[in-house]
This record gives sequence, structure tokens and C-alpha cells, in this order.
Amino acid sequence: MATYNKRGYKSPKPEVEKDPAFDTSVDDINVNEKESTTAGVFNTLDETANKTEEWVIKNQKAILGVIVAVAIGTLGYILYDKYIATPSQEEAFKEMNQAQMYFQKAVDASEKQDSLFKLSLKGGEGKLGFEGIISEYSGTKAANLAEYSAGMACLHLKDFKKAIEHLDNFSTKELNLHALAIGAKGDANAELNNNEEALKLYVEAANVDENDFVTPRFLLKAANRAIVLKRNDEALGYLKTIKEKYETSQEGSTVDILIASLEK
Repeated sequence: MATYNKRGYKSPKPEVEKDPAFDTSVDDINVNEKESTTAGVFNTLDETANKTEEWVIKNQKAILGVIVAVAIGTLGYILYDKYIATPSQEEAFKEMNQAQMYFQKAVDASEKQDSLFKLSLKGGEGKLGFEGIISEYSGTKAANLAEYSAGMACLHLKDFKKAIEHLDNFSTKELNLHALAIGAKGDANAELNNNEEALKLYVEAANVDENDFVTPRFLLKAANRAIVLKRNDEALGYLKTIKEKYETSQEGSTVDILIASLEK
């Protein structure tokens, strides 16, 4: 029998089985590129890790020294606070009770004030005074508070330079007490005829925390210092502020006469 091919007919080419090892489809090329990039990243990380490890080994003594120093410092602070600072605080405040009692008696007394203020400073009945507490318990809250009380005692005893020294060493976040300490330094400077410094301190004390208690009190003192310095217009300004803002205060009820005298 005769055989023939249809016109235009081509016999199919035999399929060749693909070897996976030589398959170069687009998807596989992309995967291979990703694998190559990832491998490069990991190689870089390995190199970095190796360098870091070498640096750590080389500098391990220094690193260990820093870690130990930080650990010792932290432990030292904890131990100091627990076994030294806190017991010292308690002990200092117990010691100060006697000194504070002398101080309060001196404030309340109508006579023998000087002897009581001296006892508050130097101590008595086997207890330390403010000066002893400042020396023995330096750095404690009790010693800081003792600086204020010692400054006020010295002010009453007319030891004005010592009063300023103690008050300079005192610090507090309690605004009224801060203002009173600054104002007391103003008083000491006024007694020493440091009128410019006294005026500056009075104004500072008045502005620490404006309220009916401290502000008119120190504005009046500032006005009086300004009058001493013959700065009457400045004094008048302080007095009018008291009249306008703090008329109901004790000072507010007394400024009219001063205002009238300055306006003549």
C-alpha cells in the first residue's frame, strides 16, 4: 500500500526528556539568583561574626573589666543605701530631735533665747547640735535640714556671715522653705549693710512661688531696702504690687502709709 503525507503536515518531533540538572527555565534562574544572593549575605554575616568573635577574644579582659566595674558599682550603691545611708539617716534624725527641741524653745521663749539657740547649734544632754550633725552625717537629708536650722540660729545670734554660709549649703524642692532660706540670706546681708545684695535676694525670694504668705513679706522687705538705697520709684512699685495683689495679707494692710509718703 502506498503511503503519503498530507500537504502541510509535519510529523511531530520526538519529545526529549528534560534532565532536571540542565533545566534553565526562567523561574529556576530567578531562584538560583536568590539563592546566590542569600548565600552572599550569610557569607558576609559569617565573616562579620568571625571578626566580632576575634575582637571579643582579643579584648575580653577589657570587656570583662567594664562588666565587673558596673556590677561592683551597682552592688556598692545598693549596699551603701541599705546598710549605711538609710541607717545614717535614721540615726541623724534621732540625734537632731534634741537640737530641734532647743531651737523651737528658743523661738517660743521671751528670754534666754541666745543660750537655747547656742544649745541647738552645739548640742546638749549627750546629743549633737546642728553643727555636729552637719559634720558627722554629711550628705544625709538630716544634715541638709540642719544647715537651714543652723543658718536661722546664727541669724538670731547675729552671726550673719555664718548664717549665710549655712543657708548657702541648704537646698530644697519645697518652694516656701526655699523662699524663706533666700529671704533669710537677704536679712543677713541687710544686717551687714550689703543692701544691693539684700534687695536682690528679697526680690528673688518674693518670686520663687508667688503666694499670699511669702511674696508680700519679701516685697515689703525689698521696698524698705530700695528706700535705703534711695530708689523710691522702685520701692513704690513693690508696695503697689502688694496693695493690688495681696491687699488681704498682713503686709497689704500696712502699705498705704508708705505709699503715701513716697508719692508726696
